[in-house]
Amino acid sequence: MHLAVALDGAGRHPAAWREPGARPGELFTARYWAEAVAEAEAGLLDFVTFEDSFALRSSAADGSDGRTDRVGGRLDAVLTAARVAPLTRRIGLVPTVTATHTEPFHVSKAVATLDFVSRGRAGLSVRVSQDPSEGRHFGRRAVPLPDAQAYEEAADHVEVVRRLWDSWDDDAEIRDVATGRFVDRDKLHHIDFEGRYFSVRGPSTTPRPPQGQPLVSAAAVAGAPGTSGGSAAHGLIARSTDVGYLAAHDTGALRAAVAEIRRARDAAGLGTRPLHLFADLTVFLDEDAPAADARRGRLDVLAGARCRGDAAVFTGTSAHLADLLQDWRTAGLSGFRLWPGVLAHDLPAITRGLVPELQRRGVFRRAYEADTLRGLLGLPRPRGRYAAPPAA
Repeated sequence: MHLAVALDGAGRHPAAWREPGARPGELFTARYWAEAVAEAEAGLLDFVTFEDSFALRSSAADGSDGRTDRVGGRLDAVLTAARVAPLTRRIGLVPTVTATHTEPFHVSKAVATLDFVSRGRAGLSVRVSQDPSEGRHFGRRAVPLPDAQAYEEAADHVEVVRRLWDSWDDDAEIRDVATGRFVDRDKLHHIDFEGRYFSVRGPSTTPRPPQGQPLVSAAAVAGAPGTSGGSAAHGLIARSTDVGYLAAHDTGALRAAVAEIRRARDAAGLGTRPLHLFADLTVFLDEDAPAADARRGRLDVLAGARCRGDAAVFTGTSAHLADLLQDWRTAGLSGFRLWPGVLAHDLPAITRGLVPELQRRGVFRRAYEADTLRGLLGLPRPRGRYAAPPAA
């Protein structure tokens, strides 16, 4: 079983910053994030995702709700991951990037740089924004877009990023002081991408990343398979990613989402390529279920609303959560991305409670098996698409 943790401020619950130990005064410091990732690495988790967006966090769908009792801002996810990278050794680092409003050339360089800084542990979580308030920051077009268009654009975005990562051959850098040749220009390639949304010539100005292709992931929107947003998001996962995050509340819904994505991947001719599917789950973990329920209830009172979201919310013990994960895994999942309800409490509960429970059951690692994120997930390092075939 693979496990990831989503890092988002003081935790998933909007009142998490008010809990004892939450350290709200440190939320925008490098130390805070470094310590959170170090805790996740101590628990042998596969990777962490750094959540991000171009809007203040809000309960309103179309912009700020004006509330002042919630953490509204975020640090830049890619820059935070780059700052944390030298302080960690084995865990994967996967920042969120909003494809709707960013240029793929910039994203390819940023994530390739993160892969160099982390020595092969970088990934990318592709986010599609349908938030009008985010669109108004850029003023280039009206948002929201039709779902099919928004996700088709994101797929093109990923395709450009992937081609730019391949635009340098692995051995393009010669670094020969005697001859004065640093680069073999014949091993840098114009990608010449021409699509409906992007026209990018390339090559990148950053060499091919250590992993060749850093991990690409994306989340499915909430909703039943077959709905407009659900099908579009599932199509993006099927065609463009290595890991997809599924929002569901029971085994049946997960099984339907997995089946839809697998069908779409087969239809795209990618059925033989590995694809990991993780379920998203918000967790409140305590020594017993009543304590977890009470803690969530106390936070709900502070927030003035029940903690909800795209993902299901679990309250209970590590053993009960392990039971649930093993049950949900039968739907065809590779693993889970857990959202700590309160980072200060629930992240250590995951690493020091849930992980040992899963290890006792023989379903989770006892040591890291690889030095790269692709290696941890059993994904091969792909050969560059523009490189000359090896000599026979």
